[in-house]
Amino acid sequence: MSSYCSNISANSMNTQIEKRIGQNIKVLREKQNMTQDLLAAKLQLEGCDITRSIVAKIEVGQRHIYIDEIILLKKILNTSYEDLLK
Repeated sequence: MSSYCSNISANSMNTQIEKRIGQNIKVLREKQNMTQDLLAAKLQLEGCDITRSIVAKIEVGQRHIYIDEIILLKKILNTSYEDLLK
């Protein structure tokens, strides 16, 4: 583990990672001129129980994102895991 990682708590690191992933999702969504409502609808059509409000919370790092959601976001946003998780 790097010295940077050892100086922050696990919760702090998780929050930072989730905020970064949320920002990536927002950028990728906006590049496709997709609203939060449309993204939520597309996720719902894939069987994901998610609302526009939840999408907004994910984008600002206020809500944990689950692996099944990441898999669907990759498909819907036509992107790579690398672009989602960088």
